[in-house]
Amino acid sequence: MADLFDTPSPPGAPPPAAPRPLADRIRPTRLSEVIGQAKVLGPDGPLGAMLGAGSLSSLILWGPPGVGKTTIARLLADETDLAFVQISAIFTGVPDLRKVFDAARLRRTQGRATLLFVDEIHRFNKAQQDSFLPHMEDGTILLVGATTENPSFELNAALMSRAQVIVLERLSLAELELLAQRAERELGRKLPLDAKARDALLEMADGDGRAVLNLIEQVAAWKVNGPIDPDTLAQRLMKRAAKYDKSGDEHYNLISALHKSVRGSDPDAALYWLARMLEGGEDPRYLARRITRMAIEDIGLADPAAARHCLDAWALYERLGSPEGELALGQAVIYLALAPKSNAGYAAYKNARAEAKRTGSLMPPAHILNAPTQMMKDQGYGTGYAYDHDATDGFSGQNYFPDGLKRPVLYVPVERGFERELKRRLDWFVSQRLKRGS
Repeated sequence: MADLFDTPSPPGAPPPAAPRPLADRIRPTRLSEVIGQAKVLGPDGPLGAMLGAGSLSSLILWGPPGVGKTTIARLLADETDLAFVQISAIFTGVPDLRKVFDAARLRRTQGRATLLFVDEIHRFNKAQQDSFLPHMEDGTILLVGATTENPSFELNAALMSRAQVIVLERLSLAELELLAQRAERELGRKLPLDAKARDALLEMADGDGRAVLNLIEQVAAWKVNGPIDPDTLAQRLMKRAAKYDKSGDEHYNLISALHKSVRGSDPDAALYWLARMLEGGEDPRYLARRITRMAIEDIGLADPAAARHCLDAWALYERLGSPEGELALGQAVIYLALAPKSNAGYAAYKNARAEAKRTGSLMPPAHILNAPTQMMKDQGYGTGYAYDHDATDGFSGQNYFPDGLKRPVLYVPVERGFERELKRRLDWFVSQRLKRGS
């Protein structure tokens, strides 16, 4: 039914063509036209080698948004003469899957195989993922799944064993420029941007090909006189939010980068990754907790003030809130990155836990046990205990490990920071223990 305000077309006139987004109009028609992903599509890449050998296997395409996962899947079907069927795990349930498998089975009896492209495949639960297995094994479907999440965390081992994971990378600025030039050929004109504004536009896309085409489509629609500079571009376009999923793979990648930058004594890199997480919307309280953990894991007793500094920064954030309180977290990160490093305390704790687990049934030596009853005194509890304050230098040198347990060495301080002093003290106690034990 026509809308009330529609102007009816003359009788016999062809229907007007529906508008098509720029990204759809310049979509590649052959794999050789795909911009980027040369590592996997080239003759020596995994997909290039498969196509060259005429043998395509089930695949999981893993990569960020806008790098060509859907396009590559569609072109793989075209180049191998497979029927292309696309579904999304977000909108597809078990009844829909049954229909897809039934249609593929019928298609197979007619002599044609099916490439089933599943977008967001990590959204399927275990049972849904398992439903693909028999149809993959008997050749009813060739599965190509697309995911932005780490497949080793999100997909079943059984599914992973039947499909090869292909890692797709975000597009470089040079590849985004090639995409922009292709868009300009389709539009029939150059973008009204000066050189710096053009660079800024490509950077806004952050490696996402679909995003850069959407931005180009907006810019191309502007009616302007003369090239636009970066300031005008920034006023007219909202910068894209950084790709960051606080519960996904990127979350763990960035916190790992922050932690290792601190451990590697690089304050500039550590500040960069902290800023990336804050820009992505990470909870500053989560960062405060993780930063404090870095202090006790990687600095420890080499600088006992490090943990206190982190707790103070955490408290300052709670008092000030965002954005002022985030400065305290930034300063804590700088302090940690430049502090002397030692994991000796962390390693000693893990060693102690392992030793306790191995020898957890052994009693303490009787001489260090209290004897509140006569029966316990009769059993020797407390007999022979040496009160350290009465000993020379306040050190008795007694054994405090279970009887019969060979004394383990759990804490090995390093020659850095305050632990240099702790090592000097420990070495003295060890030497005195040996003397008095002998």
